[in-house]
Amino acid sequence: MNGRGYREPALLRRLAMISLHTSPLDQPGTGDAGGMNVYVTEVARRLAQRGIEVDIFTRATDSQLPPLVAFSPGVNVRHVVAGPFEGMAKDELPGQLCVFAREVLRTEAQFDVGHYDIVHSHYWLSGQVGALARDRWGVPLVHSMHTMAKVKNDLLAEGDVPEPQARVIGEEQVVAAADMLIANTDAEAKDLINSYDADPGRVEVVHPGVDLDAFRPTSMPAARARLGLRQDAEVLVFVGRIQPLKAPDVLLRAAAELVRRQPDLRSRLVVAVVGGPSGSGLEQPTALADLAQSLGIEDLVRFVPPVRRDELVDWYAAATLVCVPSYNESFGLVAVEAQAVGTPVVAAAVGGLTTAVADGRSGFLVEGHDPADYARVFSTIIEAPDLRAALSVGAVAQAADFSWERTADATLAVYRRAVDLMSADVLR
Repeated sequence: MNGRGYREPALLRRLAMISLHTSPLDQPGTGDAGGMNVYVTEVARRLAQRGIEVDIFTRATDSQLPPLVAFSPGVNVRHVVAGPFEGMAKDELPGQLCVFAREVLRTEAQFDVGHYDIVHSHYWLSGQVGALARDRWGVPLVHSMHTMAKVKNDLLAEGDVPEPQARVIGEEQVVAAADMLIANTDAEAKDLINSYDADPGRVEVVHPGVDLDAFRPTSMPAARARLGLRQDAEVLVFVGRIQPLKAPDVLLRAAAELVRRQPDLRSRLVVAVVGGPSGSGLEQPTALADLAQSLGIEDLVRFVPPVRRDELVDWYAAATLVCVPSYNESFGLVAVEAQAVGTPVVAAAVGGLTTAVADGRSGFLVEGHDPADYARVFSTIIEAPDLRAALSVGAVAQAADFSWERTADATLAVYRRAVDLMSADVLR
């Protein structure tokens, strides 16, 4: 069945986590770094706190990076040299899978047999490597998709590029190879089963979390003072990578519609876009700024590069509302982080956002991507301070249901289930 024969661990001691295309050391909000980076780092930390040593394998993107970085107690990041350090787009990475996999296997071979007890891969590229490691090491593979080509292609943003068929096939192979699949939401689980023919008995829903110590209710006046914003401003915030999939243009178009309907708002409206270009957005890095100018709202829009977590909390807290108008989200960590700070969210009614946001209690879900619909919701919140206050209370309550501690505990349960399933497969 595999290179060394199946070995059932007495207990889970060491985990090989594979995040090939994006490093946990990267700043979320630009390039390929986003919610998955946060997920990998936060889960790894919590697993380490539970006594599991975690090695995160990721592709080196800088020649100055050391091979091994002690990221946090019990968590190491291992940089694998595969392909050029810089200038390699994500769609070129499949050509480096063999080299990356070879180096992962070579690293494990330095240790005694049975060094790792389980493999957890993130995104389909990592899953291809994880499937090989599974068979070579004789340990279970748990895989998290994070995004899926078939789903993305069904919900493609205007002007965006469809995911290639090679990715679709690669994802199908990973789904077939994994002992267990972790889905962020019930909707993602259904997509895995219905679109990828995943065995329902091998799919488990584990919600991502939020760091409730870092993202907590924060004073709006204090946050605005720190950011240099007027206290009477109406602040609309987008946080994330700037690319068609995330649809920041919907926020700008809705803001333009809002000031057209209510010209008196113009003097105190601020539209903040916090993040950097990513994916197909790199092809036209000034597109959003050009759009703001064409809409006549360039004086209202602030483009803020990706920021550290403490400043991100301030942007959430300073906001009248946070807008998440994505065409698809496997979960929507931005929505949960904003709610944890006490800020209502206006989000597209797609994917995991329907789980992350409690419609009418912590914010509002909007069907479709018509800017006029978003403008109406913005106006409703702006014109009703009591409603915003109620949504703020509901937002904190909604976010309290999500924590990385719960995520880690549930993930551990999936690992144990994967061990049991692999053991049963061997005995059959």
